[in-house]
Amino acid sequence: MSEVQSVPKHLNSPNLSKEAILEDFRVAMVSRHASLVGRKEVFMGKAKFGIFGDGKEIAQIAMARAFQLGDFRSGYYRDQTFMFAIGELTVQQYFSQLYAYTNVAAEPASAGRLMNGHFATRSLNEDGSWKDLTKKYNSAADISPTAAQMPKLLGLAYASKLFRENKGLKDMTTFSINGNEVAWGTIGNASTSEGMFYESINAAGVLQVPMVVSVWDDGYGISVPNEYHTTKGSISEVLAGFERTDSQKGIEIIRVKGWDYEALLNAFATAGELARTSHIPVLIHVVEMTQPQGHSTSGSHERYKDAKRLQWEKDWDCISKFREYILSNKIANADALDKIEAEAKAQVKQEKEAAWSTFANEIKKELHEAVALLKAAAQHSTRKVLINQLADELSKTINPIRKDVIVAVRKALLTLRLDAPAAKADLKAWYEKQTELNFDRYNSHLYSTSEWSVASIKEVPAEFNDKSPVVDGREILQSYFDLTLEKDPRFFTFGEDVGKIGDVNQAFAGLQAKHGELRVSDTGIRECTIIGQGIGTALRGLRPLAEIQYLDYLLYGLQMLSDDVACLNYRTKGGQKAPLIVRTRGHRLEGVWHSGSPMGMILSTLRGMVVCVPRDMTQAAGMYNALLKSDEPAIVIECLNGYRLKEVMPLNLGEYTVALGKPEILREGSEVSIVTYGSMCRIVMEAAAELAEIGIEVEVIDVQTLLPFDLYGIIGDSIKKTNRVIFADEDVPGAGSAFMMQQVIERQEVYKYLDSEPQTITAKAHRPAYSSDGDYFSKPSVEDVVEKVYAIMHEVDPKKFPAI
Repeated sequence: MSEVQSVPKHLNSPNLSKEAILEDFRVAMVSRHASLVGRKEVFMGKAKFGIFGDGKEIAQIAMARAFQLGDFRSGYYRDQTFMFAIGELTVQQYFSQLYAYTNVAAEPASAGRLMNGHFATRSLNEDGSWKDLTKKYNSAADISPTAAQMPKLLGLAYASKLFRENKGLKDMTTFSINGNEVAWGTIGNASTSEGMFYESINAAGVLQVPMVVSVWDDGYGISVPNEYHTTKGSISEVLAGFERTDSQKGIEIIRVKGWDYEALLNAFATAGELARTSHIPVLIHVVEMTQPQGHSTSGSHERYKDAKRLQWEKDWDCISKFREYILSNKIANADALDKIEAEAKAQVKQEKEAAWSTFANEIKKELHEAVALLKAAAQHSTRKVLINQLADELSKTINPIRKDVIVAVRKALLTLRLDAPAAKADLKAWYEKQTELNFDRYNSHLYSTSEWSVASIKEVPAEFNDKSPVVDGREILQSYFDLTLEKDPRFFTFGEDVGKIGDVNQAFAGLQAKHGELRVSDTGIRECTIIGQGIGTALRGLRPLAEIQYLDYLLYGLQMLSDDVACLNYRTKGGQKAPLIVRTRGHRLEGVWHSGSPMGMILSTLRGMVVCVPRDMTQAAGMYNALLKSDEPAIVIECLNGYRLKEVMPLNLGEYTVALGKPEILREGSEVSIVTYGSMCRIVMEAAAELAEIGIEVEVIDVQTLLPFDLYGIIGDSIKKTNRVIFADEDVPGAGSAFMMQQVIERQEVYKYLDSEPQTITAKAHRPAYSSDGDYFSKPSVEDVVEKVYAIMHEVDPKKFPAI
């Protein structure tokens, strides 16, 4: 472990010119005053919450000096100084985010959807196409969960390795220049206690990727000091076993003080060069940092820091020490530094006021429009006094937010309900227009709106003829993946046992030997960072297929899927995309493990992703093909018991696509519609055949995708015909089946066509017991389906269908 110290002899180097040093001082002062003013804005009630980067300024400036065009940052919410320093954040934009201003031009990171301190650059043009990432300073969109920035960081760095070593990617010159890009991560000292941090560091050491992780160590995690977080109280000491040696690969570890300007410049320059040229991961442990205002606006650090510690933080504040450095080296005198600070303070005030004025005036304009419309409506209302009272109260609101305006208008419309339509027509029209605008401001972009959205991908049917061979289902996937690896150099796959043995179900058998380890790769047992590896590489324009071996292992990576990739398009309002495809398998098998169908969990947590549930491998291949043509993230859940079932090999493998969001009618019928998916399709189809023998014709519908769900109203049309419906799946009661029922009953309004109560068929509330008997008594069987349908028909016509 190297301890970097100040090296004054470098004072005359280009990076340490007097002009550069004073510019760094100016940026530090701007950032510090932004933090101080930001806290006041929260306490004045002009913002909801604030978290700031004061105390971390000088280290972030040093990091910015080592950061180059094409590089990526994956950090956390105290990196404002860095963003100021690389020119990707203005003070006005900083305060626009604090106020939650929904204008994407004013707040390009999240269009007001994230609290302050969440930084992102826009990787996409307005139409959803990629910008030239090599000519930009890039920041992946931040997320709040502690250490959750780390798995994605691994993927951003791994992309550089692929760009350097995969010759097929050489033409992707708007995404990488020979893999020279470094992925820079930042994390607080307390967050290094999270498993995601350790898993990412270990994977980086194994993969040898250009990843530089900076630990901003101020000694605390909110109120809890380091001795409660980290063995030995030092993350760099804990990670000493990961450190590379002359004979073993590993990570480089650098320790440096957060107030030592020259040492910080040297540390970050060294780390950047090492990662960039040699693809060696580096950890920079930045110690002796401070946090002058405490953790956030939710409390004061005087509650948990004693007087001695508080005084130390004042004495060793990085900006105070930087000022001492400038004065002692006669770079500038005190008057010059005072002038720089005064100008920085004035700049912050000016840009803060501009941000507030722009934000507030837009809402005030809407407020004035609403007040005028309320008063006009009052003139024609029998409840004139109440409407005018609403208008007067609204007009007197101090620091109004959009909610205040809309609440008043909605109350007024309710009050006006008994008046003539003309009395409220203008107010209602204004409200409807605002509803559209507010959907765009607060609810839009959960899914892609580009020409590459899944809904825009053209359906191409699979083709067969009499000579089409009958093969194991896994062979269809194997052939499809082989073709895709051949024609698309951006496509690659990785996961546990995917490489040498070709995955546990053999869909990649022999493909590593044919296409190389970079394209078909084994990983360690580390689902969280497998997902992160996929997110980061997808953010850089590649098309990863990340394998999670079994569906129950998805839990290890669920946070990354939910908090990062699923909401990425939403939280950047179309500014970034990561079209990761997660491949996994579940449903029918025997036993508590690997047999689950936790669709309810997936549907609740992965809104923003496409959820594909193919019934067989032919459908799965068509779904993969459609997804690779789209720009949306997805999870494909294959049927675990379907790999060795026989299927007909399509003639146009690699060309056909499944229409995502379009159910398929597997069997036509007239008496009951059964809506299902995945392995249950075979169960239901077998039951349908038995029911036909006793005179009951059921219509079987495979939804194919749960998200999106039936964009075409196919299920509703079926129910209009049959007037009865059963939703069947292998999830627990009230989960996937309830979701399907809600989508159909509410969204397709089929309740008016139902002659019988809608029913569900589900697994038991527990995980399936072991053995074939355990499967039979835990999950829906053919007999369960037959009896459920028969019971409905008995109720319809007890004479024709007497009780069993």
